[in-house]
Amino acid sequence: MSIKIKQADEIEQILCHKFTRFMMVRAESFVILRRKPISGYDISFLITNFHTESMLKHKLVDFIIQFMEDVDKEISEMKLSLNARARIVAESYLTAFGS
Repeated sequence: MSIKIKQADEIEQILCHKFTRFMMVRAESFVILRRKPISGYDISFLITNFHTESMLKHKLVDFIIQFMEDVDKEISEMKLSLNARARIVAESYLTAFGS
């Protein structure tokens, strides 16, 4: 199963790329997360027969849905934080010229 994350602008593309790389480096911690996504997608999961037999199927589905919601929320929060930091830097830079 592969997922493409919503990326409305260039900042979200950069944040998404950085976040997914962060997750892929830690792929061993997630049993079903692939280290490298399928071409054209941002995140890929590999769910085998072994996984469906050893794990509860509804819990797998719940995990993937919760994971997608958390990734979207995390990227939105990073974008807000980045914009706030950029605003503070721009204000301090412009006050240097105002004095």
